[in-house]
Amino acid sequence: MRSPVKLGFVFAILTSAAPGVTFSYHVVSDDPGPWPGILSSVGLTSAPTGVASVFIVRANSSLTGPQWLERAERGAFVIVEGDSPVARSLGFVASKRNVVVRGVEDLRAPKLEIVWESPATLPIYVLPAAARLFARERWEHAPLMAGFRKGAGGVLWLAASPGAHGHERFPYLVQALADLGFEPPFRSNGLWAFFDSSYRSRIDPDYFAERWRKAGIGTLHVAAWHYYEADPQRDDYLKRLIEACHRRAILVYAWLELPHVSEKFWNDHPEWREQTALQQDAALDWRKLMNLTNRDAFRAVSAGVRDLIGRFDWDGVNLAELYFESLEGYLNPARFTPMNADIRAEFKSKNGFDPIELFDPNSPRNPSKDASGMRALLDFRADLARRQQTEWIAEIEALRRARSHLDLVLTHVDDRFDTRMRDLIGADAGRLLPLLTQHDFTFLIEDPATIWNLGPQRYPQIAKAYSPLTPRNDKLAIDINVVERYQDVYPTKQQTGTELFQLVHLSSSAFPRVALYFENSIRKEDLPFLPSAASAVTRLEQAGSKLEIDSKRGVGVPWTGPVKVDGRPWPVFDGKTVWIPSGPHSIEPGSADTAAHMTDFNGSLQSASATPRGLEFSYQSSSRALARLDRAPQRMEIDGAAAKPEFIDATLVLPRGQHIVSLEF
Repeated sequence: MRSPVKLGFVFAILTSAAPGVTFSYHVVSDDPGPWPGILSSVGLTSAPTGVASVFIVRANSSLTGPQWLERAERGAFVIVEGDSPVARSLGFVASKRNVVVRGVEDLRAPKLEIVWESPATLPIYVLPAAARLFARERWEHAPLMAGFRKGAGGVLWLAASPGAHGHERFPYLVQALADLGFEPPFRSNGLWAFFDSSYRSRIDPDYFAERWRKAGIGTLHVAAWHYYEADPQRDDYLKRLIEACHRRAILVYAWLELPHVSEKFWNDHPEWREQTALQQDAALDWRKLMNLTNRDAFRAVSAGVRDLIGRFDWDGVNLAELYFESLEGYLNPARFTPMNADIRAEFKSKNGFDPIELFDPNSPRNPSKDASGMRALLDFRADLARRQQTEWIAEIEALRRARSHLDLVLTHVDDRFDTRMRDLIGADAGRLLPLLTQHDFTFLIEDPATIWNLGPQRYPQIAKAYSPLTPRNDKLAIDINVVERYQDVYPTKQQTGTELFQLVHLSSSAFPRVALYFENSIRKEDLPFLPSAASAVTRLEQAGSKLEIDSKRGVGVPWTGPVKVDGRPWPVFDGKTVWIPSGPHSIEPGSADTAAHMTDFNGSLQSASATPRGLEFSYQSSSRALARLDRAPQRMEIDGAAAKPEFIDATLVLPRGQHIVSLEF
């Protein structure tokens, strides 16, 4: 065991970092346990004792409470586990009575069901008078997590370790720490989120757009099938929503779920409905599938999509889940598609028999008697999915000729981590990804429901599996399904708190883009911490008032007062957060403010500088880019040529691609 450490209390005073911001932690133990995973999930980095401002005192520490109270008084946050000399000296005293803990009640979300997979027998503790209770055993109300403010810092106590991975017992540990004054150090504003207006009826678009932007959401993928047919009232609502998002530098994409088109299209065209292997109309869950192999149906839907894209000011299109049903494959013929007349005829012309025979238990072609026929059908089906995806990519490419700013996303279920997906639903990423060398789109990987019970580490593993499949790793993205899982999972059925932060953080470190399904399923307790979870800082060094930061995709740092980046006055600053590009950069207090500021930007910022009369910056964006400025420019150049500024209210609209912009005010 490590001998007692005498810690000198020397903080690097960051005179211009926002008050309360915490950059680093230190675990006072030979065994750091789950704490690096917990604290790194909201942006903190490990640091020596003289620099860190969050200290985790594990049960084997012999340091005394007064030393830690002094640290808290000066701005540190001290976390203690269980029954220890430190805990007792701080006023958290174990009684002789015990309680068996399995169900937990977090007082900020008392209705949330929190269950420990492995029950623990713990003492019932007496808390210090100043402590605020955050979580307790559900039935006997024994304290499990509590804390108190002390000067500029605070003390957080847990009755037990957070668990092997950090999220098994106390989902809202980070939130409790924030209640004591803790503020995460970094922010990202590039998250994607899915939005379905059927879950958000009669909302105030401006209120929610502001909420989304504060949560780090930079692109909203809107369920466009609700607006497939023109309707004055619905269209007005969507236009107001898009305008509200654009005013806050949020891009809006049309999220399509073909072969589902719309409820009305399904009702109006029974002749084009997809069929299951039982020859029933394919109304499966909420999706009502159409036969897009039929040329008449395809032409009708193509015309409808062109009208849909043309009626609204979209920034991109998401072709999502363009393959077949079901996750049970051919073993569930009531959900197996496509088995419409066109597909059956095409398959028969190539293979010499009607594929419907494969689902007849009395047929010699039934897979229980001969597997070769079903193998032929599954291969045909995977090839058909790729043909349809290629065809619809071409359709969106055609739309781009008139609307060049449109981005394209293909949401595709993962079939590398769960290799059964090809046979179950026809998904074959290996055959689709080569299209990235011919077409400009983002490949958004959706983890299938079959692996939702696996931990956050699956996302770096998924990234590793896809990396060899394409040289365009910059075009890979990941979709996290924040939903109730059907498996036995602990401590909560839906990802929340530390588990969600770990999912987002590890995904953001492994992929250029992270999408969340969906904005309505994210609990309000988690929203303030998503920007920090999505930040991907790989190095932080503090030296007095100067920060040295290296990030994968750019990051925002809380800051007050004038600021210099890499020794020069920096104009990308909103008075609370300074935004820097990817790579290594230094941040330090400046002597004077710049003439103008870009206060928000949703493209990939590559460089920026203040000029005597304005500012200049370079960027890259797969869609058009939106920049918010603190004043209107009098003159603009893009790539050295004069350009007329185009605004949505105070938001400057910039072209898709890679560009250099000069603004004079």
